[in-house]
Amino acid sequence: MTKELLMKTDLHIHSKYSDGKFSVDEILAEAKARGIGFLAVTDHDSLAAQNIAVAAAKQKGIRYVCGVELNVTFSHSKYREGKPISLDFLGYQFNPEDKALTRKLELMARYREERATKILDNLNAEFAKEGIATLTKGDLAEIEASVDGVLGRPHIADYLVKKGIVAARQEAFDKYLLRCDVPKYPLYLEEASQLIRGAGGKLVLAHPNDSHGTSLNLLTKSLQEQTTIVQESMLGLVDGLECWHSRHDTQTTEHYLAFAKMHNLLVTGGSDCHQKPIIMGTVPIPDWISTEFPV
Repeated sequence: MTKELLMKTDLHIHSKYSDGKFSVDEILAEAKARGIGFLAVTDHDSLAAQNIAVAAAKQKGIRYVCGVELNVTFSHSKYREGKPISLDFLGYQFNPEDKALTRKLELMARYREERATKILDNLNAEFAKEGIATLTKGDLAEIEASVDGVLGRPHIADYLVKKGIVAARQEAFDKYLLRCDVPKYPLYLEEASQLIRGAGGKLVLAHPNDSHGTSLNLLTKSLQEQTTIVQESMLGLVDGLECWHSRHDTQTTEHYLAFAKMHNLLVTGGSDCHQKPIIMGTVPIPDWISTEFPV
């Protein structure tokens, strides 16, 4: 599994249809310039980029696989007293026109708008305490107008930067959005698996040891315990693991590769690039990964 890199692969990239900074065309142009030969745009809970990306990739001679990133509510009785956390799962090689999948994502998009309104209410309660002018319906409309796809907390964070309330997106999360959060749509692993597989695709656990959050690292920092959780609660529902990621170290990658081989799971990798900064194609993913997705 140390074969020389023949072409660059990046199967985890976000566009403006979720919380990325680039349009799909800009992503494909950058990918071409960086020598990426195998690519997937994996927007959060949105398929809006897929048909555009398929056409653009074909025009530029880049192999493309349809992708999406789903946020899943997950719990394990041995950790956090069974309280749920959020995990991300990547869907690949599915039919982007599948009715069950598209209907569910439309429902989740509507919920995101309701959630954003509640988050703004929570923010206003905090702002009132600090003597900061509260956000209005006009502010919410401006936030929504800035979104090409699904509305999420990063869009609210960017708006707080624009208003001068915070200096950077991360500060918005650290100072306000983590405390003012509202639960996400409760999509569970069983349903996520059924949706992606029902659309002809494969489901992959994303960045399982990402210390940044939304990973099994929230339950335990032990790699052995993490893969025990996968073995106990996910085998049979997932098809693979994202072993290479911009926030995975070598030990994590090797541990998950060995576990995937033991359980005959496919393996993937990607930068998780949101284009700020542009890290697309910077994760060294071996060329043989393309064989995990036969044409």
